[in-house]
Amino acid sequence: MYFPQFLVGMLTASGIVGAWAYVATGSTWKAGAWGVITAVLLQVGYFALVFKLVYGRRNTEQVAEENTPDATKRPVTPSQPLHRDGR
Repeated sequence: MYFPQFLVGMLTASGIVGAWAYVATGSTWKAGAWGVITAVLLQVGYFALVFKLVYGRRNTEQVAEENTPDATKRPVTPSQPLHRDGR
């Protein structure tokens, strides 16, 4: 999700919660407080989501690295003797 898209959604949700709080309480201060609380909670959720995406990608890359056969991880075993006389 792009940040401008998130920002529009966050402001819309905060405005709706603020309007709902104003209708329920009749106080602009409480409506503003609920709007700010909503914005903070949404921002924390957005940060947690981005953190999970970044950490999850790093974690899956490490697992993929461990499961991928790599030439440096395999022991070297010659298929033919090193010398022609068998030593």
